[in-house]
Amino acid sequence: MRIATLLTLGVTLLGCRNSAAAPPNATFAPGTRTTKTPNVMAWIYSGDLQNGWQDHGWANRQPRKSGEPEKHLMSNYGGWILTRSGFTGTFGGLVFRIKGTPPVSDFLEVRVDSEQADVFPRVKVTPEHRTDFPDGWSEVYLPMTELNPMLRPFDHVVLRAYKPIAEPGLVEIDKVGLTPADAEQVRKAEAALNQPGLPAAFSVDCSAKGQEISPLIYGIALNARLDEKDTHQWKLNATSRRWGGNPMSRYNWELGNAWNTAADYYFRNVDYVGTPGYSWKSFLDLNRDRRVGSAITLPTIGWVAKDTRSSSFPKADYPAQEEFDPDGHNAGNGKGKDGKPIAPGNPSRTSIPAPPDFVARWVTAIRAHEAKRGKSVDVYFLDNEPALWNDTHRDVHPEPVGYEELLERTVNYGSAVRKVAPDAVIAGPAEWGWPGYFYSAIDAKAGFSLKPDRRKHDDVPLLDWWLARLAAHEKKTGTRVLDVLDLHYYPQARGLGVGTDGKTDAETSALRIRSTRGLWDPKYTDESWIKEPVRLIPRMRELVKENYPGLKLAIGEYNFGAERHLSGGLALAEALGRFGQEGLYAAWYWTYPPEASPAFWAFRAFRDYDGKGAHFEQLALPTTAPRDASIFAARSTDGKTMTLVALNFSPNDALEANVDLSGCAVAESQRVFTYTGDARGFVPREVPVGRPYRLPPYSINVIEMKLPGKK
Repeated sequence: MRIATLLTLGVTLLGCRNSAAAPPNATFAPGTRTTKTPNVMAWIYSGDLQNGWQDHGWANRQPRKSGEPEKHLMSNYGGWILTRSGFTGTFGGLVFRIKGTPPVSDFLEVRVDSEQADVFPRVKVTPEHRTDFPDGWSEVYLPMTELNPMLRPFDHVVLRAYKPIAEPGLVEIDKVGLTPADAEQVRKAEAALNQPGLPAAFSVDCSAKGQEISPLIYGIALNARLDEKDTHQWKLNATSRRWGGNPMSRYNWELGNAWNTAADYYFRNVDYVGTPGYSWKSFLDLNRDRRVGSAITLPTIGWVAKDTRSSSFPKADYPAQEEFDPDGHNAGNGKGKDGKPIAPGNPSRTSIPAPPDFVARWVTAIRAHEAKRGKSVDVYFLDNEPALWNDTHRDVHPEPVGYEELLERTVNYGSAVRKVAPDAVIAGPAEWGWPGYFYSAIDAKAGFSLKPDRRKHDDVPLLDWWLARLAAHEKKTGTRVLDVLDLHYYPQARGLGVGTDGKTDAETSALRIRSTRGLWDPKYTDESWIKEPVRLIPRMRELVKENYPGLKLAIGEYNFGAERHLSGGLALAEALGRFGQEGLYAAWYWTYPPEASPAFWAFRAFRDYDGKGAHFEQLALPTTAPRDASIFAARSTDGKTMTLVALNFSPNDALEANVDLSGCAVAESQRVFTYTGDARGFVPREVPVGRPYRLPPYSINVIEMKLPGKK
């Protein structure tokens, strides 16, 4: 992603003066600020929006002409949000002018804010902030020592009424600007940043041999509806890209650029949106040119798109549908006006059969292409989330997948791949989540308490049964059709979201970070409807050991939501660290974080923290950390470098990290980098060797140590 040095601003004015009659108990305290109007170094609003600032307010307005103040109706908790992407700078305060009749001021609240962290005070305007003028206007000045005492990056300015005011609550606002910071303000902010944090004990076991970290854990995914022109993904320095997602279950490699959007988008056959002529060859070539590995999803559902224009529920044949594609293709969502699914027609309306031979010919074509350009594919997935086919692809596979069908498709398609590519790494079942680990889609449809399919198979959980049968197949035939157990992981707790979605209040943010424990911690009880320990990676390891020894482990999709918030970045950094520590073979994030977001910098903590290619090393070491923090350590194979990634999950408290490095060689030198939401990304810090490391609130910290090396 682009490493743009962006810093946006957000201010909330709560409760400006009311132009209507004041509430009966309202009183007006005259302003007592006597200081002169401060200089403005960056205007936000002066008659009109200035310097690229945008209006995201929610209060009703009265009409105004250009050059006039904004006129907000703030009686019902109204407010005004101003934002600007790409803004940078250090400021001394916020100034604005406000007018209302009568001049009530005890309902106005202001804050600067950030999309990335909720750590800014809400400041109620008092007479001490205000100078009143004879014409009815007042000028308010709020120093950053109140709004933003640590001079953190912020991207909103919010003005709102924090309590009701009388109708209609007309408030005029003008001359909104940011003032320069003086040396004393900067000194106080720096002093606050450098105050000792809470004592925190960490340790690294340097005596351990070290767990080799597979480079494939730093993978991302390509959604068929995303555009390859989204070039910031390359700045993540990911090691692999996965050709995956629901649409790839119906990808027709012979047509080069044809697939079906399935239930995600009106069951349409389309070409690659935004990149005409794009194909699997383009994907492999681009990855190889960027020195990125590839993971390919092979369709095993039995059908692929026959063209780039058909749809399964066209308006001409199904006129009474809940909704149609707004792009004007007359493709329906396959639901009636009552919201109930419409019975699908013949799959041939959109698709052609795709038996195992179809997939084998594609793998053969891939190998031929690689012979010319160089090897690119690391892993082949046997389709995507089969337990959901009767929903996502119900137009061609309306019946739920059961135990037998999953096994049959795995054996048939896996054998076809193995025949043409004996050394291929084959992964499956690429299942979506918790129920799919234990039950089939038949069980899900009938109800998990009934679980008819599982009962039919001696009440053995689905994955146990499936793996044992695949092991038996290899023993009987000598053909190994699976090399990697691959599952997907999406935390199910309410509000976490996926991608940029998800709540970012303090409670949900803390829950998001805790939810990562479901990947590895046997003592963590999942806080969603699951209500038991997930411990996904240890569980997968046990499944393999008990049913099919020798398989590798992969997480083909995962995401924690709130990518633009520090809680999302911290959750991702925690997951990446755990993947290495737990010896996972591969993982692919869904899909890739937005440019310069906290999730972007979480990737960079492990893949390029200095902007020059410096990365987390190859051998993971055991570590311990206090509550609300983590530390991950790795040393290079030559023993000359050790990297630490230390995470502080507290949004409020800094930590004074004392890292026990007993048994480690004394570092000859070190570099320290910290990310706290700063638009610059990781900021280098000077920390002498042997001194504690200060971990700011909500921060990702990287420590690179140069060691004497092996004697």
